[in-house]
Amino acid sequence: MTVYIDPPTWPGHGRMWSHMVSDISYEELHAFADAIGAPRRAFDGDHYDVPSERYASAVAAGAVEVGSKELLHHLTEAGLRRPKGRPPGA
Repeated sequence: MTVYIDPPTWPGHGRMWSHMVSDISYEELHAFADAIGAPRRAFDGDHYDVPSERYASAVAAGAVEVGSKELLHHLTEAGLRRPKGRPPGA
């Protein structure tokens, strides 16, 4: 299993955010997120939104730092990419 995280360059709600994905399954992504204390509400269909202040702890726990395009590539190659607006399983 590899969990990937992009730099916190996504603005929202007065903060900067990263995206965190798995290249294997959502179950493994949820387990990793649980291990670093990311709440389930941070899961956004196919990735976790991670605030900038949690970025270093995600990397320290084993998330691999990649650029946004590479992160999307891993997510798509794993077959886990969900287009916006598409519910799980659709």
